[in-house]
Amino acid sequence: MTMQRTMSALPGSDPGLRKHALGFPTVLAQSIAVISPTMTAVLIIPLAFGDAGNGTWLSYAFGTVMLVFVALCLNQFAKRSALAGSMYGYIGRGLGPTAGVLSGWTLIWCYMFIGIAGLTGFSIFAAQLLAAVGIETIVPPVVFFLVSAGACWFIAYKDIRVSSILTLLFECLSVACILCLAAIVLFEHGFAIDTAQLQVKGMSVHGLSLAVVISIFSLVGFESATALGGEAKRPLANIPRAVTASLLITGAFMVFMSYVEVFGARHAGLSLGSLTAPLTDIAKAYGVSYFRIPVAMGAMVSFFSLTLSCLNAGSRIVYPMARHAIFPGHLGRSHRANQTPHVAITVFIAVMVVIPMVLEVFTNPLTTFGDAGTLAAFGFLTAYFLISFAAPAYLRKRGELRRQNVVTTVLAALFLLVPTVGSFYPVPPFPVDVFPYIFLGYMAFGSAWLFVVSRRRRGVLNEIDMDLEASMLSPDKHTDEVDRALEREAGAAAPDVPVAAPLPA
Repeated sequence: MTMQRTMSALPGSDPGLRKHALGFPTVLAQSIAVISPTMTAVLIIPLAFGDAGNGTWLSYAFGTVMLVFVALCLNQFAKRSALAGSMYGYIGRGLGPTAGVLSGWTLIWCYMFIGIAGLTGFSIFAAQLLAAVGIETIVPPVVFFLVSAGACWFIAYKDIRVSSILTLLFECLSVACILCLAAIVLFEHGFAIDTAQLQVKGMSVHGLSLAVVISIFSLVGFESATALGGEAKRPLANIPRAVTASLLITGAFMVFMSYVEVFGARHAGLSLGSLTAPLTDIAKAYGVSYFRIPVAMGAMVSFFSLTLSCLNAGSRIVYPMARHAIFPGHLGRSHRANQTPHVAITVFIAVMVVIPMVLEVFTNPLTTFGDAGTLAAFGFLTAYFLISFAAPAYLRKRGELRRQNVVTTVLAALFLLVPTVGSFYPVPPFPVDVFPYIFLGYMAFGSAWLFVVSRRRRGVLNEIDMDLEASMLSPDKHTDEVDRALEREAGAAAPDVPVAAPLPA
């Protein structure tokens, strides 16, 4: 009876999300796209260089290792259960429904502002592409915002499989283009070894610590594959693999590109810390200016993939929260034919595009890009702290807590303190110094809203707790077995077995 009250906002005929739709490559693409290694290569590495100098590559190596401990905590849930908007459910099971709902608010904030960074990044490189091909016409950034947002909405609305495949394709093309330029830079000098970088000459411990903060913020988003837990094939295997692999692959790419950009800028006589478009400037310095066009195109499609992935992940956090009566019930509806959370997708992208359009009146896309990334970082840190503490609590409830789980949580929390402290000290300039308080105000609003909902619907938190428990217990024993059975049946289907109709156009 309790469960029916929780789900009462939805009609019984709601089809839900598409089951068993995504294989490992497309789930992996979701996390990689939100991390967006291209974004780091084309915009962020010079910022880390300004602090760490020759130790820039080391800062990204440290940042990757530090976040591995958070991934290990997250995977304690991912390898045991799978559902839509998984981190929201994970934290709810570990720390209780109140913490789960607040983590949902946090993740919505994260994917909203990282998606905004994607919209602004798309605008920045669309303008660079037009300039590279000799088109001097000034197109307002708002036009690029609308183009990117409209295309993202249509793809996400139609089919999660198309979204994921395009995300994978675009990010692969972008990274391939960047690696080609990196090869030119490295082999221009006969593949000389940069001993100054390997010996981290001139690097200070303080500078390294500041660069590690930047590197960690470059790597956030690896957890977003868990948002697709309800739509993945063999989620208990593929989701944890995607979480870990996305972090290690993108971390290795950032370490490599840090080395290449520092090396290339030094040999070309460029000051990397002052470059706002490092790959474009390095390409010009190495006599391959034509790379400006593929680099700009690669960055555009990568930022498009970033926005699309954030839209998919964010809407799949809103979707279960609406089904649990935290948001209006219509946000928890899925499209009858497409089996996507179409209402949540529409509302999420509308808010996402309005924010930079309003900010464009006061600032420019590059400033909005930096501010959006900084604002998102506070949400990611909060979510990572919560999942790190939720893991041992969850394992203890199951009677599976081991000493190494506690050690992993302690290390994850200690490592997360590095970017947390670095966000406040040294005190950043205005308006970045007030960003933490904007985030706290948002979370206070979320807490107040949860209080209002719990007063209107007595027992709603208990209902959420029971629903999450039921959702997470069932996949433990059956999800992977069901997926394998479906694959076997598909491979050995008799002629008289009806074949699923193709998706509507």
